[in-house]
Amino acid sequence: MSPAKISLPIVGEPNSILFKTKTNSWFSMAIAITIIVLWSVSLVGLLKLDLNHLPVILIILAMWLRVFLHTGIFIIIHDAIHGVVCQNKQINNLMGYLASFLYAILPYQTLATNHRLHHNYPASEQDPDFYAANPHNFLLWYISFMQDYQKGRQFWILFWGMTIIFWILILLHISIANIFLFWVIPIIISSLQLFTFGIFLPHCPRKSGYSDRHRAKSSNYSVLVSFLSCYHFGYHWEHHQYPYLPWYKLPQAHQAASDQ
Repeated sequence: MSPAKISLPIVGEPNSILFKTKTNSWFSMAIAITIIVLWSVSLVGLLKLDLNHLPVILIILAMWLRVFLHTGIFIIIHDAIHGVVCQNKQINNLMGYLASFLYAILPYQTLATNHRLHHNYPASEQDPDFYAANPHNFLLWYISFMQDYQKGRQFWILFWGMTIIFWILILLHISIANIFLFWVIPIIISSLQLFTFGIFLPHCPRKSGYSDRHRAKSSNYSVLVSFLSCYHFGYHWEHHQYPYLPWYKLPQAHQAASDQ
């Protein structure tokens, strides 16, 4: 069977009304649009910002905001792959393609195919997001993870795409410092954030082994810390158990699992 035809697993259907997402499609779309608007407005505003007389602490906070919103763009990609941004398939996929472009000119279909494999064969050699050679080495796993999404033609698409955007910004008289602080660096930090909370910590093998076929573990962060750390990606076992849930419903799933 072709990897592109693999279906995301739908398991563990809960009875609680909290998990019924069909009536919340409009809410998921509203959140996705809000993130994109905030991402766009913050980027335009901060690129034009005069940094000369701005306190360092405010620059750091502005960078953190850009990282957080950039990670939110990837969350839209992720939820679009699971078909939970919008019930309308065409609109859902359009949001996925748009978010993929905004994040780092990423190939949405490749992301979707690899993520389906990740769900079907988590933390195994068949999982393209897993580093079987040395899954306890954070740096090597991160490098391997990034290289897998920048192979062949995609490397040149990213290289030339980022180069063109960079020079367009320069021609618009945007400061190089602003470009790096509020566009380039947030992309890098966001990728580290997503890798840490969405791949490495949940799927790094433990001495006791895995407890079930999801081969994943969840964090015990509070809801606020979970949200700020990576949009609840830390509630990772719950995501694998209920892959049809949008990211903002994972805290309820985590609470329900904790109560059992």
